[in-house]
Amino acid sequence: MTDATLTRYRQSIDNIDAALVFMLAERFKVTQAVGRYKAETGLPAADPGREEAQIARLRALAQDADLDPEFSEKFLRFIIDEVIRHHQQAQQAGTAGA
Repeated sequence: MTDATLTRYRQSIDNIDAALVFMLAERFKVTQAVGRYKAETGLPAADPGREEAQIARLRALAQDADLDPEFSEKFLRFIIDEVIRHHQQAQQAGTAGA
């Protein structure tokens, strides 16, 4: 036996999860292009000033959206760490090809 209300909630959650995955994929496509650009131009993989500004901005957005700012910061830091790792790989690939 299924609960129709629970099924509708779960369908909405599934749709949101799918949207999140596609949004993250698009974000990483852009950040990978940034990583290649940084590698080509000799810019550092990490930009602590930009990262802190983004975290502050996202914490404020989270608060406006009634989302725990601590959670949003942890989530963004996870993404930033992954982006930096990709940028470092792009730099290593660029160095190996030089």
